[in-house]
Amino acid sequence: MTAPLALIVVEDDPHMRDRFARVFDETDRVEVKAWAATAREGIAALDAVRPDVLLVDLGLPDASGISVITHGRARHPDCDIMVVSVYGDERSVLASIEAGATGYLLKDDSEADFVAPILELHAGGSPITPIIARRILQRFQVVGAPSGEEPAGAGSAASSLLSARESEVLNLLARGFTYQEIATLLEVSPHTLGTYVKRLYQKLRVHSRGEAVFEGQRMGLL
Repeated sequence: MTAPLALIVVEDDPHMRDRFARVFDETDRVEVKAWAATAREGIAALDAVRPDVLLVDLGLPDASGISVITHGRARHPDCDIMVVSVYGDERSVLASIEAGATGYLLKDDSEADFVAPILELHAGGSPITPIIARRILQRFQVVGAPSGEEPAGAGSAASSLLSARESEVLNLLARGFTYQEIATLLEVSPHTLGTYVKRLYQKLRVHSRGEAVFEGQRMGLL
């Protein structure tokens, strides 16, 4: 029987850590060898454990996850590195790839099967959330476009796309609050919040929190 892949998970959000734990506890294909909640802990874990795959968030409390990626690539050149983050802006994605990440997934609201992308990554693939892959391609297409052209969605029209309340919801989603917490902060019912989120997703043409945050950043709404 093939030994499970050894993972180091660097993630400070307890809800996300619980999601990872639930998924990984249900499989014998991967095994978490170390958990870290800060960049410093992640670097220490990389010094103590030789992982097959490093799973890392970018928004850590003490430093960017980029520093963990850089250390992981230098310490364990054969280790595969997957970013799982709410940050989907071009700058974060390209910086992660330049530092050594070979996979990039956005966090969303579903119980995603993280095992399949990890196995794909270790097998030589580069799993990337489709919307990010599309934006990276568009970036290079824009670079080659005539200088007078402007990417779709740019300009003042973007700022008037969302209502004031929808903008509030988007900003709170980007800051990592849960739906229940957002409903409490805005003093609305979960049903009313669900309506705001549905309209927000429709206007941004997305299907998850991660995609909404990515589009919001791209369009200058955050």
